[in-house]
Amino acid sequence: MKKSPFINIILFLLTFCSTLVVGAFHAGADIVKDPMQVFQGLPFSVTLLGILLVHEFGHYLMSRRHGVAASLPYFIPFPSLFGTLGAVIKMKSPITTKNALVDIGASGPIAGFVVSVVAVVIGLGFSEVRDVTRAGEMIVLGDSLLFQILGWVVIGPIPSAYDLLLHPMAFAGWIGLFVTFINLFPVGQLDGGHIAYALLGKWHRWLSLALIGAFLTGGIAPSIISGHIEFNNWLVWGILLLILGPKHPPILFPDVPLDRTRKAVGMLALIIFILTFIPVPVSVR
Repeated sequence: MKKSPFINIILFLLTFCSTLVVGAFHAGADIVKDPMQVFQGLPFSVTLLGILLVHEFGHYLMSRRHGVAASLPYFIPFPSLFGTLGAVIKMKSPITTKNALVDIGASGPIAGFVVSVVAVVIGLGFSEVRDVTRAGEMIVLGDSLLFQILGWVVIGPIPSAYDLLLHPMAFAGWIGLFVTFINLFPVGQLDGGHIAYALLGKWHRWLSLALIGAFLTGGIAPSIISGHIEFNNWLVWGILLLILGPKHPPILFPDVPLDRTRKAVGMLALIIFILTFIPVPVSVR
């Protein structure tokens, strides 16, 4: 019996509401005084949900193509800086070959990456360069290499006393690139973990353990050196990856070799990971 998508739809609507409110907040709307101002969050909400939908349906459609049973996307509403913790799909049957694993793992990040870049380029065109010499405490988004390049192409160099106030579309695109970066970690059962498992086989687990160890070390070392507890981004990554775990389930036909096209896709995913890498995603200045 085919399962009803009722839960998927409810979660999507809740995530739409949470991102709409967050988008309105970032747009400077006062929804307590005037609830109708919440619709100022539409550019952010629609752009971000569009990116996440494309990402997850990339996985879903590629799973269907390879005969792997998969659920529709489950969106995760969350009252935070972004309004959501993203979306996931659930694999209901084993993946057959390494080629299928690369296709399923890479399709989401690559599709979401393309839409995110388009959103960033359009959004940067509407963003403002402002003087921040008299600004108080601010939340600052970290720049990936790609975001810096796109900013330079669309806006040009920004003077040292100024900063960029992102348009909601550009902010949603930044989140899309950030989600791409997170998912391409070559650890466990993340999208990057699928790709690494197909390319590296048994060495995938050792790479996962090494990365988890590196992040935890990078997160704990400052506390040891300074003598007081410091909770930083590296520790967050280490704990998150530790919770997700280093293991990857086996595929049905491991002896089927990985073809040249899928190896190229794996390299493309690595390049995207490097371009979207953000050492410090969010900070306060």
